[in-house]
Formats: sequence, structure tokens, C-alpha cells
Amino acid sequence: MSLPWPTFTTWSRIMEPDRAALSEILAELLAHGALIGGTGRDQELYLLAREYQREIGEYLAPLQLELLPDPDRPIFQLRPVPGDCALMSRFNKAETLLVLTLWRMYHDARMENVVASIVVTTNEIWERLRLYFANLNPPAEAQLREMLGKLRHRRLVRLQWHEDPARFGESQVEILPTLPRVIPFESAGAWQQQVSLYQAPSAAASEPGRVEEEP
Repeated sequence: MSLPWPTFTTWSRIMEPDRAALSEILAELLAHGALIGGTGRDQELYLLAREYQREIGEYLAPLQLELLPDPDRPIFQLRPVPGDCALMSRFNKAETLLVLTLWRMYHDARMENVVASIVVTTNEIWERLRLYFANLNPPAEAQLREMLGKLRHRRLVRLQWHEDPARFGESQVEILPTLPRVIPFESAGAWQQQVSLYQAPSAAASEPGRVEEEP
């Protein structure tokens, strides 16, 4: 049994054939933090979200969630208003170190070349973790796989696991532009200030990470 369609003015004009798809769009945004258009159904939902961008934004505003379109790629992303949005969670420390590492890899790649996508291997990620956080133990393979899976769920990365489990290090990770918006450092210097909090040998294991939206 379906709940009644909202009666406020801006949503009452939405055509009946679009309503089921609009429900899908909202579910995708609230569950994963982003809507990424590609092919097939994903593209259809993105195009519809672009058509109803104002209505979707107004619907999410009372939750203190800002709807952000990507200027270069078919992506809509939710950004919580710090201090006001109640739909928040924290990365744990290991996840924070991974996200910080991916942010720097994305930043460096964009500074070197203007490319359509940033793709790295899990071996490269592991080596960067060792470089940036030399005083901390890098994650084991199973932990890194689990953390990357969580970031994929949040639409921050795309993953292509190597078909041979013994060659996990050759798996490919595409860092999506949604990730730097989760931790929007203005420069590499600002990034370094945050990283330095975790580089000291005495960094507490329970130290919380950056925040992200979580329904």
C-alpha cells in the first residue's frame, strides 16, 4: 500500500508517470549520498533528477541536505550542512586514513593532468598509506577490501576487483569526484594539517574521523 503523494505545491505538479522514478531517485540519494548517471536506468534517473532538480532540492532542504550537481559529470551529490544536519555519521580512524589518502591521490592526479577519471590500484593505495602514515600499521588486505566496499556503497569510488583473489593488489579503484566533496580541503596544505594529526606515533586509535551524511 502506497503512502499519499505529497500535497505541497511544488510536488503536486509532478506528473504521475514520473512519480515512481522520483521515489527511486530519493531512495538512491538518501541511501548512498549520490546519484550517478551512466547508462540504462541510471541515466534515465539522472536525466529525470535534472528535470526536477529544484523540487528535489526543496524536498531535502528541511533535512539540512544540499543537492549539488557536478558541473562536469552526470552526478548529483548530497552535502550535509555542518552542525545542522542530523543525518550524520563518522568514519572510523582506519577509514579516515583511507579517505585522506584517496583525496591526495585524486588531487595529485588532477594537478598533473586533466583526465576524465582517476584510476589507481589497491597496491598504489597501500603504498601511499605507508608513505603518509609511516608510524601506523597499514590495513590488511581483508580490511582494505571491506573499507573500499563501504566507500563504493557511499558512491565515493568504483571498484573492479581482480578476478584472481591472489592478485588483489592489482584491483582497480576509480576515485570519483564525490570523494573530495566529502572532505573539501582548499589545498594540499590544508590536507597536510589534517594528516599531521594522525602521523604522530601517539595518535589515539579511537580518534574520530571526518564526517559524512548517513541516512
